Amino acid sequence: MSETIYTVSPSPHIRSNITVKTIMRDVIIALMPALIVGIYFFKMNAVLVILTSVVSSVFAEWLWEKLTHKRITIGDLSAVVTGLLLAFNLPPTIPLWMVIVGAFFSIIVVKQFFGGIGQNFVNPALAGRAFLLASYSTAMTKWTVDGVTTATPLAILKTGKGTLPPITDLLIGNIGGCIGEISAIAILIGAAYLFYKKIISWEIPVTYIGTVLILTLLFGRNGFYEIFAGGLMLGAFFMATDYTTSPVTSKGKIIFGIGCGILTAVIRRFGPNPEGVSYSILIMNLFVPLIDRKTAPRIFGEVK
Repeated sequence: MSETIYTVSPSPHIRSNITVKTIMRDVIIALMPALIVGIYFFKMNAVLVILTSVVSSVFAEWLWEKLTHKRITIGDLSAVVTGLLLAFNLPPTIPLWMVIVGAFFSIIVVKQFFGGIGQNFVNPALAGRAFLLASYSTAMTKWTVDGVTTATPLAILKTGKGTLPPITDLLIGNIGGCIGEISAIAILIGAAYLFYKKIISWEIPVTYIGTVLILTLLFGRNGFYEIFAGGLMLGAFFMATDYTTSPVTSKGKIIFGIGCGILTAVIRRFGPNPEGVSYSILIMNLFVPLIDRKTAPRIFGEVK
């Protein structure tokens, strides 16, 4: 009689009837307020960037899986979410061929090279943004379009040149910036929907934003202004909370959020660029396996 082998692992043991497609559908719904605001202020520039990013992401996933004879998974909508988030992290004036390059990098290099959804160790959309920023820095930091012609609030804070827009403009989106990050209210509406649907929990976004607020105040800067400026709100609610690249345990999520907050505040204050959200989340993504290992509860009967 063969011996039964059991796999023993620590909690939390995730059990749910919810599917990947359902999660991705809810994330897409939650992103709609920010999408609408981005299109309202940036008009056809935003429409073209978003469509190009989404279509390129879906096509890249289909093409890779077709060429490698894998099961086609574009129906789970994860490539659509990656395409939307990549577009939200891009300026409205970026050339469309660069958007295509970023989408293919996000899907094929970051996601599919490591086995597809659930196997990538960093956020694909943020990795795509970081790749484009490193490769085409000029295009990635150009904000002038019809309707919004100012520098980003973070750039003004960094250089001290220009007049800061009132905080109400940061809330509604009447500022320069990436397509999906300009309106704090739109992002908060989407975040509220994700909380309502129990897609995300409080630990990462609250500790992330709270840490940035505290450190920014300690650095002698306007903390309440900075939490609404740049990509912090979008990153905290929609990208740092990505299931695959964030910790599983509640304690681990708190550590992850604090780490993201420290890195973001330090990069914004002392780094050469005004924004640090993307790099902060990507760096903390690399520490997720270690955080999970150190915060996992001990298995009953385990001997150290």
